[in-house]
Amino acid sequence: MYLEFFGLAEPPFSITPDPRFVFLSERHRDALAHLLYGVGQGGGGGFVQLTGEVGTGKTTLSRLLLEQLPENTRVALVLNPRLSPVELLETIAEELKLDAAPARGSIKALVDLLSHYLLDAYAQGLRVVLVLDEAQNLSTEALEQVRLLTNLETPTQKLLQIILLGQPELREKLARPELRQLAQRITARYHLAPLDEAETDAYLRHRIAVAGGKRFPFTRLGMRALHRVTGGVPRLINIIAERALLAGYVTDEPQVGESLVTHAADEVLDRPRRTRRRLAAAIFAVAAVVLAVFGWRWMAQTAPAPPPETAPALAPAPAAESLSAALAGVPEGSELAAWTHLLALWKVDPAQVAVRDAARCPALVTRDLSCLRGGGNLAKLEALDRPVLLALRDRERALLALLLGIDEGRVALDLGSRTATVSRADLEAHWLGEYLALWRMPLTVDDRIRRGAIGAPVAWLQRQLAAFDTLDVSEAGPPLFDAALEARVRRVQSQFGLLPDGIVGPETQLALTSRDASGPRLARQLP
Repeated sequence: MYLEFFGLAEPPFSITPDPRFVFLSERHRDALAHLLYGVGQGGGGGFVQLTGEVGTGKTTLSRLLLEQLPENTRVALVLNPRLSPVELLETIAEELKLDAAPARGSIKALVDLLSHYLLDAYAQGLRVVLVLDEAQNLSTEALEQVRLLTNLETPTQKLLQIILLGQPELREKLARPELRQLAQRITARYHLAPLDEAETDAYLRHRIAVAGGKRFPFTRLGMRALHRVTGGVPRLINIIAERALLAGYVTDEPQVGESLVTHAADEVLDRPRRTRRRLAAAIFAVAAVVLAVFGWRWMAQTAPAPPPETAPALAPAPAAESLSAALAGVPEGSELAAWTHLLALWKVDPAQVAVRDAARCPALVTRDLSCLRGGGNLAKLEALDRPVLLALRDRERALLALLLGIDEGRVALDLGSRTATVSRADLEAHWLGEYLALWRMPLTVDDRIRRGAIGAPVAWLQRQLAAFDTLDVSEAGPPLFDAALEARVRRVQSQFGLLPDGIVGPETQLALTSRDASGPRLARQLP
């Protein structure tokens, strides 16, 4: 229902584990690295433990782990561990495609069956991994049986690698004295925390982009509210964001703000008491104001009148006109005039480029001038500090306006045929969240720079990053895109609300050039 309204090709916040929508934050990458490290220990490994709150992505990480295991790996995945020790052994045998029928009901027979299989797998050069999801639900007896499976070994190595995935209660359970032998065999531990605010923003943008969205539907306050009410738990983010988009569609609001997110959270999380407390607080506040007004009037009637005093003159507030009224007078075809103005700001000779061709925003407008269609909010455009073209909607018309300046409460726009200064709130009511930006790039820089790159593109990257942190270019070392450089890139990406994947694509390149001395800037003091 709401997909067409928000320009989406498919639902962006389904809770089904579609691998296309997987978003790996820095902590998710670390957790996956711990799992791969534990499995990679091969015969020297014991248990690998991954814990996290409900909905933080443990099962998703386990699926990614299974996809990255080498071809010589055989996996037994147990999703429902509420089993007796004998039932657990039977399930493991079934997952490994063993004929467990003759051994059913006998722990000894099942252990013998698994032992023969593991020895045969070892002889063939195969590695066997057991993944126990929701491991906090395993009984003490079942956990002890799992520990005994690690006794299946050769003189040189273990035959079975075991991964325990569970909620924080798993850590408490393994801390019990009766399970100390198992706890001592855990060789890699990681606790997966929820997303922070920057990661929540990147998570939302990632899923909207995968779903085909051309603009970001959440306002800055809406995104912050979504992080606040969900605590950064991805599953809750999906559920409440979905409900907030539906509410935006029903109320015909193209931007999902704090109010819609809060109402969606109240409905999803069933928080009527919270609503009543708010209502009571509001009533109390109104009553306090009423009492204060009546008290002031009574005192004014009984107290002697003060001597007349000349009130200080107040400076008139800067005027902001109506954007709807301004757009009503904009003729058709004014977008080309706005494009011409933007190209002129970048010192592009109109004779060198066809404006209509540039208006399609190709990757290269000229040999060294790049173009990007991006999405974001005014805070992001403030950080970029470049004039950009904004896609506006006015009734049935879609228009382009050139953003020339921005201050605390207003923005200055070039509408092609005229300029206008309007309030930020008025602009956000008409802005679709999409922008088109130009920036200059050396011809030696690739479209995408990632870890492992060397040479001139990396040298350019090091120079740009020097404007964002304290590391001097002379201290950056050889032009090699290593892990340390990738970490610096991710920090800048998070600063601009971009997906912190460490890959320097067009949007990251635009952000990195935002502090270049050359090129036009946004006006900060509007008349």
